[in-house]
Amino acid sequence: MTDLAVRAATGSLATGRPRQIVSAARALLEEEGPEALTMRRLAERVGFRASSLYKYFPDKSSVVAAMAAEMYRETAAVLTAAEASAPGSFPVLATAYRAYALAHPHLYLLATGCRPDLPALAPDRRKAAAPLYRAVAGDADRARAAWAFAHGMVVLELNGRFPPEADLAEAWTAGITAFAR
Repeated sequence: MTDLAVRAATGSLATGRPRQIVSAARALLEEEGPEALTMRRLAERVGFRASSLYKYFPDKSSVVAAMAAEMYRETAAVLTAAEASAPGSFPVLATAYRAYALAHPHLYLLATGCRPDLPALAPDRRKAAAPLYRAVAGDADRARAAWAFAHGMVVLELNGRFPPEADLAEAWTAGITAFAR
């Protein structure tokens, strides 16, 4: 990633063209799905040629990384607010996590599908994970297991992988109960 793209991904470029490009990419993604997210379509959305995008982002993966960072920052804010309303409550955190993911399905799947080794995403991922870590009393293994449950359930739900007769509310309740203190 270029320095400019890294700054856009980490939130240090909150204004200007990079911000406009990321906002347009997100709107395109959320309105039409991941197939619509091409550099050509994005350029049309912001009103210039595709080649002009490369002044700000070297490739599509840099735009995706910037959107992923945005998703993790938003998730952190949602989970921090949920934690403030009910400190230490995994059920409240899991419910907030699911609600955010279901409200932004394409962004959620795109962001969580990014390479986990992208250094620009690490700080935002840690902020998003912090409330969960605190909810399970700082037990890293338990936090990973709780996240795997919530993430797995959300991904399966978003991809329509449960049978029609499945009671997702009951499945969520069973999983949440297993991790509640």
